[in-house]
Amino acid sequence: MLRVQRLTKTYPTAGGPLTVLHEASFELSAGASMAIVGPSGSGKTTLLGLCAGLDRATSGSIELAGEVLDGLDEDARARVRNASVGFVFQNFQLIPTLTALENVLVPLELRGERGCEPQGRALLERVGLAARSHHYPVQLSGGEQQRVALARAFINAPKILFCDEPTGNLDEDTAASMVELIFGLNRERGTTLVMVTHNAELAARCERILRLKGGAVLPEGLAPAAR
Repeated sequence: MLRVQRLTKTYPTAGGPLTVLHEASFELSAGASMAIVGPSGSGKTTLLGLCAGLDRATSGSIELAGEVLDGLDEDARARVRNASVGFVFQNFQLIPTLTALENVLVPLELRGERGCEPQGRALLERVGLAARSHHYPVQLSGGEQQRVALARAFINAPKILFCDEPTGNLDEDTAASMVELIFGLNRERGTTLVMVTHNAELAARCERILRLKGGAVLPEGLAPAAR
């Protein structure tokens, strides 16, 4: 599902080139779950964005859901993302002028699909928000907004879900509920899961752990599969 080979990302700075990711390589099969962990500044979010096709690598290769991203223009990369990828970000990234249901339906609207409200309502019901479908983000708690974001991530039946600190802005009880939803949908739908997290317990729920330090991948160990 995801093949990364010698991935490097370098940014120009006033002090010279800054390499934040250096020759990262790994493979992840369909339906598997993997946590990306490491100290702040180790390249976790950079790696996640590159794998998801949100940014371009300086060198190296990414194959995502059978598509080689190298060399694709932005429109082609967007088509790959919309066809195969779901995202859950720490800061939710909901559109404030849209209701919960309308936010969930955005990926399908971008694909030109209409008449998908039943799918959106079913996903909102799955995440416990059936009664909040017409509420705007400002009317929802942080945990409710994150659940809307999760429903949105699954509306296009993604082959792979990328999560960047999905529980970082949530209280302990809400975070625990969110984790159960993420792994529950991962199991039910066979979606591949890639998650950046500082939470060791959350990382241990994944089948694999990829450790980064100073932009380099450390020797990989297997985490106990506690799902």
